[in-house]
Formats: sequence, C-alpha cells, structure tokens
Amino acid sequence: MEKRNDLSKRLFDFAVRVIKLLRKLPNNHEYSVIRYQLIKSSSSSGANYEESQAGTSRADFNNKVRIALKEKRESNYWLRLIKATLEIKSFDFDELNFLIEESSELSKILGAIVNKTGKERR
Repeated sequence: MEKRNDLSKRLFDFAVRVIKLLRKLPNNHEYSVIRYQLIKSSSSSGANYEESQAGTSRADFNNKVRIALKEKRESNYWLRLIKATLEIKSFDFDELNFLIEESSELSKILGAIVNKTGKERR
C-alpha cells in the first residue's frame, strides 16, 4: 500500500470535508454555483499536488504546486463567501470556520513550497 505524505492526506481530507459540508447548503441557484466552484477548487488543489509528486522536472513540480496553491486560495474565497452570506442558524459554522482556517494554512504550506522550489531553480 502506498504511503501518503501528510500534505497529500491533509489536501485529500480537506476536499472530503468540503464535499460533506456542501451537502448541507440550501438548494438554490446561488449556492449551486458556489457548490460547483468550491468542489472544483477544493478537489483540484489536492489533485494537482498529487500530480506534482510525479513531476518530470523541478519546473513541472513547481508549476503543479503553484496551481494547487491557486486552487486552495480560490477554495478559501468560496468558503468565506458562504460564511458571509449564509443565514441558517443551524448550519455547522464550526466546520466552516475550521475549513476556512485549514485552507489558509494549506495555502501557506503550498506557498512556502513554491517559494523554496522557485529559489532553488534560480
């Protein structure tokens, strides 16, 4: 069985938790758009990081991690938008707040990787 690194696991777990949270959003047009965009960005971040692990060069690795970072930042935006607009008192805001914080932390980690590998190339 393949051993996953901690970052891969965190990115995967993040996407799973986002999908589960999105199931609890209201079924209206606005949240359908947000749900679609957030599922794409939250899962794409992990997928691009997974691809980076098999990069054919340092530049390829850096590019995939850079895309993962962009997608994670987009995820953070959509999560904050949900928090700012959702008016359901019974919604799991603790989970939403956790995901907002986790997306910020994951962005910092991915950004540090991009900065480090970018400097190594110079």
